[in-house]
Amino acid sequence: RLQESRERLSVCSKLCYAVGGAPYQITGCALGFFLQIYLLDVAQVDAFYASIILFAGRVWDAITDPMVGFFISKTSWTRFGRLMPWIMFSTPFAVISYFLIWFVPDISTGQVMWYLVFYCAFQTLVTCFHVPYSALTMFISREQSERDSATAYRMTVEVLGTVLGTAIQGQIVGKVDTPCIGSPFFFGLSNSSVAMEELNMTHDTESLTDTRNAYMIAAGVIGGLYILCALILLLGVRERRESSELQSDEPVSFFQGLKLVMNHGPYIKLIAGFLFTSLAFMLLEGNFALFCTYTLGFRNEFQNILLAIMLSATLTIPFWQWFLTHFGKKTAVYVGISSAIPFLIAVVVLDSNLFVTYVVAVAAGISVAAAFLLPWSMLPDVVDDFKLQHPSSHGHEAIFFSFYVFFTKFTAGVSLGISTLSLDFAGYQTRGCSQPGQVNFTLKMLVSAVPVGLILLSLLLFKLYPIDEEKRRKNKKALQDLREESNSSSESDNTELASIV
Repeated sequence: RLQESRERLSVCSKLCYAVGGAPYQITGCALGFFLQIYLLDVAQVDAFYASIILFAGRVWDAITDPMVGFFISKTSWTRFGRLMPWIMFSTPFAVISYFLIWFVPDISTGQVMWYLVFYCAFQTLVTCFHVPYSALTMFISREQSERDSATAYRMTVEVLGTVLGTAIQGQIVGKVDTPCIGSPFFFGLSNSSVAMEELNMTHDTESLTDTRNAYMIAAGVIGGLYILCALILLLGVRERRESSELQSDEPVSFFQGLKLVMNHGPYIKLIAGFLFTSLAFMLLEGNFALFCTYTLGFRNEFQNILLAIMLSATLTIPFWQWFLTHFGKKTAVYVGISSAIPFLIAVVVLDSNLFVTYVVAVAAGISVAAAFLLPWSMLPDVVDDFKLQHPSSHGHEAIFFSFYVFFTKFTAGVSLGISTLSLDFAGYQTRGCSQPGQVNFTLKMLVSAVPVGLILLSLLLFKLYPIDEEKRRKNKKALQDLREESNSSSESDNTELASIV
C-alpha cells in the first residue's frame, strides 16, 4: 500500500499531462476536417495535386513516427528527462510550419510544392512532439491504475482539443462566405470550359481573400494554443526514470527491439483491429466537410455539425472510462465502435434534413469517443504483457507507440489520397456551388459504405485479441511480484555491501 501511495499521481499532474495531448489533436482535427476543402476551394489546387499533397503528407507523417521512435531509443537521459527535450525543441518550429500551411503564396508556379513541403515539415515536427508524449504514459507511473486514470484525463482533454480545433477553425472560417461558382449548365451555356473561365474572370475575388485571411487567423490562434499547452506539459509533469524500469544509459538496440515487438502477438492483433477502425473514422473525417457542403446541401452549417460530433465525443469520454472499468476493455470495443454503424447508414439513406443530421452527428460522437479512448488505454496493457514475456529487454516503449501510429497514419494517407483522387475521377468541380451526381455518390460511399465495412472487419479482428480482463489482472499481479522481487534483491545487495564495508 505504501508503494502504491508513492506511485499515485496528483490531479494536477494528471491534468498537466493531459493538456499535453491537446496540440496534436487541435492541429490534427483542423487539418483532417478542413485541409481537403481548403486546398480544393480556397487555395484552388487541382483535385489530382491535392490528392498527392494529402497522400504524401500522411505517408511521410507515418514514416517519421518509427524514425523518431528510433532516435528516442538512442537518446540519453538528461536533467529534463529523456522525452521532454524532444517536446521542448520541436514546438516553436512546428507552430511556424503549421501557420505556413494555411498561407496562400502569391506565386504562379510551385504552389503545390509549397503545401507539400510545409505539410511534411509540420508532420515531422508534430511527430517529434507526439511520439515522446505518447511514450510518456509509461514514464509517469509504474501503477497500471494510475496510467489508466491519466489516460482517461488525456483522452478527455484530447477530445476537447478536437472540439477546440473544430470550433476555432470552423467558426472563424464559417463567418466568411466562401464564394462558389454555379454550374454552367444552369445558365444554358453549351461550352462549359469557356463558361467556367468567364465566370472565374467576372467573379468577385474579394470574398475569397477574406476567406484566406480567416484561415490564417485561425492558424494563428491554434498556434498560440499549441505553445501554451506545451508549456503546461513541460512545467507540470515530471518524467520519472524509475517508472521505465530502465536502469542503464546504454543505447537500446532498436532493430532487435523492433523484431521482438513485431513478434509479440497481442500487439499485432491490437494494431490490426484499430488499424481498420482508424481508417473508417479518418475517411469520415477527411470527407465529411465536402459531404455536408455538397451532398447534404448544408454549406453554411457543416462547421456546426462537425462541432456537434466533437462535443458529443468529449462529453461521453467519462462514460466510456466508467464502462471499460466495469465491463472490460474488449466489451467496450465491441459496444462503442459498433454503435456508429446504424448512424453512418442513416445519414445517407434518409432524406437531407438538418435536424436528423444533428441527431446523427451527436450519436456518432459517442462512437468517436470510444475510438479515441480505447487504443491508448489498451496499448499499455500490451506493453506490460511484453515486459512479462521479455523481462530482460527494456526501453522499447517508444517502439510500441510509434509503430502503432505509423501503421494507422500510413494506411490513412493511402486511403485519403485515393478518396481525393476518386473525387477527381468523379468530376469534382473546384469552387462549384454544386457537384455532379457521380461526386455526390462517391462522397456517400466514402462517409458511409466504406467506413461501415472497415468497422465490421475491425470487430472480427478484435475477437483474436487475447488480453481480456482476467489476463490483464494476472499480468498486473505478476508485474507487481517482479518489482517486489527486484526491490528485495536490490535491498539485500545493498545490505551485503554495507556489511562488507
